[in-house]
Amino acid sequence: MLAAMRHFSSVAELAKAAGEELGQSEWITVSQEMIDRFAEATGDFQWIHVDTVRAKTSPFGGTVAHGYLTLALAPRLMDHIYRVDNIRLRINYGCNKVRFTEPVKSGARVRLHLKLLSVEPNPKGARVLTAATFELKGAKRPACVAELVAVLVPA
Repeated sequence: MLAAMRHFSSVAELAKAAGEELGQSEWITVSQEMIDRFAEATGDFQWIHVDTVRAKTSPFGGTVAHGYLTLALAPRLMDHIYRVDNIRLRINYGCNKVRFTEPVKSGARVRLHLKLLSVEPNPKGARVLTAATFELKGAKRPACVAELVAVLVPA
């Protein structure tokens, strides 16, 4: 069951939640169409991602999503987990660590677990560090683990 979205009235209120689990997103399916569109957007047409016939002979038994596609789902899935009022925008600032620990096969379902590590003042607003774990339905290991850095710009 999906936990309720966390709602914070301000960046200061968000900062008080440092160290807490923020929650998890709903499950989404990573379809072959999504993988193909990501390949088109990035120009990464490696056969393991887009050649459904050849990929059947791979160790994975079919196509797999680009690791960066999984990571790129973070903003979409974060919007299921929490929101902060009185901000003008959230800027994806980067990642401190990223590991792709399990392949995401075409048709697999993933969801995001998010833990708030810190909220620090920044010249543009506040720098937010979260621990992101992309769970892969039916797998023992997550698809991806990352420390994500965002900047929240106040309204």
